[in-house]
Amino acid sequence: MNLQALDWIIIATYMVFAIGVGLYYSRKAGESISEFFVSGRKLPWWIAGTSMVATTFAADTPLFVSGVIASEGIAGNWLWWNLAATHVMATLFFAKLWHRAGILTDLELLGIRYSGKPARILRSFRSLWEGIVLNCIVMGWVMLAMIKIVGVFVDWPKWYVLGILLLIAFTYSVMSGFWGVVMTDIIQFFIAMFSAVMLAVIVVSENGGIANIKAKLYETYADKTDHILSFVPEVGSAFLPLTTFVAFISVNWWATKAADGGGYLAQRMFAAKDERHAFLATLWYTVAHYCLRPWPWIIVGLVAMVVFPNLEDPEIAYPLMVVKYLPSGLLGLMLVSFLAAFMSTIDTQVNWGTSILVNDFYKTFLNRDKDDRHYVTVARVVTLILLLLGTMTAALMQTIKGGWELFYGMSAGIGGVYIARWFWWRVNAWSEIVAWLSSALVYSVLYFIHKSNPTEFYSVYGWRLIIVTGFSTVCWLTATLLTRPVDENTLIAFYKKVKPGSPFWQPIAAKAQEVTVARLGWNDILAWLAGIVFVYAFLFGIGKLILEFYLEAVIYLVVGLVAGTFGYKLISENDA
Repeated sequence: MNLQALDWIIIATYMVFAIGVGLYYSRKAGESISEFFVSGRKLPWWIAGTSMVATTFAADTPLFVSGVIASEGIAGNWLWWNLAATHVMATLFFAKLWHRAGILTDLELLGIRYSGKPARILRSFRSLWEGIVLNCIVMGWVMLAMIKIVGVFVDWPKWYVLGILLLIAFTYSVMSGFWGVVMTDIIQFFIAMFSAVMLAVIVVSENGGIANIKAKLYETYADKTDHILSFVPEVGSAFLPLTTFVAFISVNWWATKAADGGGYLAQRMFAAKDERHAFLATLWYTVAHYCLRPWPWIIVGLVAMVVFPNLEDPEIAYPLMVVKYLPSGLLGLMLVSFLAAFMSTIDTQVNWGTSILVNDFYKTFLNRDKDDRHYVTVARVVTLILLLLGTMTAALMQTIKGGWELFYGMSAGIGGVYIARWFWWRVNAWSEIVAWLSSALVYSVLYFIHKSNPTEFYSVYGWRLIIVTGFSTVCWLTATLLTRPVDENTLIAFYKKVKPGSPFWQPIAAKAQEVTVARLGWNDILAWLAGIVFVYAFLFGIGKLILEFYLEAVIYLVVGLVAGTFGYKLISENDA
C-alpha cells in the first residue's frame, strides 16, 4: 500500500503530539506518586470517562468485531455485550465506593479492607501476578494484533514498526505518567470515532446503501442471512452455543475479574475530582462503550462480508476495507487511530501495572520510607521493564486466542468474591486467596482433560465457565465461614471511610453509629435493572435504526427512554 504525503504528515503530527504531551506534563507527573498514577485526583468526569472508553479500544478491537460477524453474525458480539450488566453495576454501586476509599491502586484496597498476614500475602501475590504475568499476557496479544495490522498497511519489517510505536508510547508515558495516558486518550477517542464513522458512511454509500447491502447479504448468504443480522445467537450455533450464551448473561457478568470495576477503570475513578465525577465518568463510559462505539465497526464488518466473501482470515477484513475505500488523508487518519489505539492500550497497561508493582509491592514490602520523587523514579524504571517483558511475551505467544483463553480462564469465577467484599463484612483475605487458587486449579484440570480426551462438552466455553465459577464460589464461601473474620477495628475503619451501606454490614454498622450511611435497598436494585434495560434498548435501537428496521428501532428506543427516565428518577430519590 502506498501512503501519500498527506497521510505521512497526519501520522507524523500525531506522533509529535504524543511526545509533546509527555514533555508538557513531565514536571507535573514528577511532583508526586499521586500525580504520576492518578493525575493528582483532579480529572473531570468527561476526561476520566472518555479515557475509559479510549483505553478499552485496542488496535485489535475492530478486527475482532469483523471476525466475529463473519463467523457468527451480529450476535457474536455477545462475547462482550454480556458485560453491560457489570458496567452498569460498577456505575451505580462501585464508582463512588472506589473513590471514597481514597487509595492509589485497586490493590491498595486490600490493605484497608483486610488485616493480618493473609492480607499481606494476598496483596504481594496479586501485585506480582497481575502486574507482571497477566499484564504481559494482555500486552502480548495486543502487540500481536498490531503486527497483523501493520502487515496490511505497510511493507516495513513488522517488529521494526512495533519497536517505533513502543518507543513513542514509552517516551510519553514514562515522562508524564497518567497525565500523558489520559490526555492522549482524549485525542485518540475522537480520532478513532471520527475515522470509524467516516469509513462506515463511505463503504455504505459505495455499496448502494443499507437496503442494497442487505439484499446482497440475502443473495450471497441465502441460507443464513437472518442469522447474520440477528441480535441474539442462533440455537445450535457452533461459535456461540446456547449454553455459552446462557452462561454469559447469567454468570460471566458477575464472575469476571473486573466485576466491581477494578483495574484500569478503577484507576480513572480514583483520578476523578470527587464521587460525583467518578459516577458520571463510569456512566459516560458505559453508554459510549455499548451504545455508540460498536456500530461503525459492525456495519463495516457486514459490508466486508459482501466485498470479501471468502477471506481465509476474516479479521483482516477491516483493514482491507480501510485500504480499499478511504482516500488519502482519511487513510492516514484511520492509520493514526489504529496506532493511537494500540499505544493507548499499551500505555494504560504499563501505567496500571507499574502502579501496583511500585505502590503495592515495592513501597509496601521492600522500601517504605522514601519520598515521592524516589517512587516516581522507580516507576519510570519499572515502566521500561514491563514494556520489555510485554514484548518478549508477544514474541513467545503463538496466537491471540490462546492468550485470551489463558487470561480469562485462569481468572474466571473471581468476580463473586470481589463483589461480596464490598457488601458483606464477613469476607476476608482467605476468601480471595481461595477464590484465585480454586479457579486456577479447576481451569487447569478442565484444560488437561480436554487436551487428553477432547469432547464436545469440554470444548464448550459456557460449560467451562459454569464449572469454574461454581467450584470457585463454593470454595471461597466455605473458606470465608471456616476462617477468622477480619480484625474488628479494621472493619470499623473501613466502614467509616467507604460507607458501603449494605445491610450485610449491620454488625459493624452497629459499632460505628456516629456514621451516617445511605442504605442500599430495592430502589438501588431497580435502578440497576433499569440501567441494564436502558443500555441494551439503546444498543439494539440504534442498530435497528442504522439497519433500517424502523418499527423495531422505535420500540427499542422508546423502551430505552422509559427505562432511563425511571432509573434517573430512582437515582435522584436515592441522592435526595
